[in-house]
Amino acid sequence: MLCFRYNPGPLREGNALIGKPEEAKYGFTREQLIEGYRKIAAMGVKRFGLHTMVASNELSPDYFVETAKMVFELAVEIHKKVGIRFDFINLGGGVGIAYRPDQTAVDLVFVGKKVKEAYEAILVPAGLAPVRVAMECGRVVTGPYGYLVTRVLHKKAIYKNYVGLDACMANLMRPGMYGSYHHISVPGKETGPKKVYDVTGSLCENNDKFAIDREIPDPETGDLLVIHDTGAHGHSMGFNYNAKLRSAEVLWQGEGKFQVIRRAETYADLFATLDYPGLK
Repeated sequence: MLCFRYNPGPLREGNALIGKPEEAKYGFTREQLIEGYRKIAAMGVKRFGLHTMVASNELSPDYFVETAKMVFELAVEIHKKVGIRFDFINLGGGVGIAYRPDQTAVDLVFVGKKVKEAYEAILVPAGLAPVRVAMECGRVVTGPYGYLVTRVLHKKAIYKNYVGLDACMANLMRPGMYGSYHHISVPGKETGPKKVYDVTGSLCENNDKFAIDREIPDPETGDLLVIHDTGAHGHSMGFNYNAKLRSAEVLWQGEGKFQVIRRAETYADLFATLDYPGLK
């Protein structure tokens, strides 16, 4: 089986996080896609898939319905021009989660209902059913269920007010990498006084910040801070820059039960892959 990815370019508007499709490095144009399927069919490929990915962390359910319609119509066009049928159509991922307290999660029941309607209206009359329809929903499955628990090491007031943590962007790189929002809470001080801070890590990079000009409950040195919704792009994107070690991962099993499922790294781990006799 062989699958190609479709990049609709200016025919489809991306979103703020993933950018414009025509500026993305992924996928084929419509013309390249049709020619590509024609060539691989001539080479003897018998089973085919079709894929696209045009959004990231999108919260509008209608966006995914429109994407499904676009890809279903494309599948029909390819079938008519090339004569192939698809085993599966992958609508991609990009389903967002409510990182901010005032946001609403995507109504997946609504999306499923409308995608089914589009399937029946576009693919069934074209004789392309049955075909498996897939999505990539890793963020929705894991994102809301991970938390980065960190401790305040110090507070600093110069031209701005800062809270420095024992975590850094090696533990969660999304805010420093592209300014993403993660909610921050201070356990036990939810109703206490608030103050505006830059919440920072300990790397020697000025973008090592979890929040900029964020009003949070005013913490003291030694307090815990909880950074929310880190299950999808937290530990998995970790790194060892500046000799930072990846933290442990703890699974909450309910009713006060916790289990360490990944131990914290040590410096022995950091140097384990070095193979230089001069260091021995």
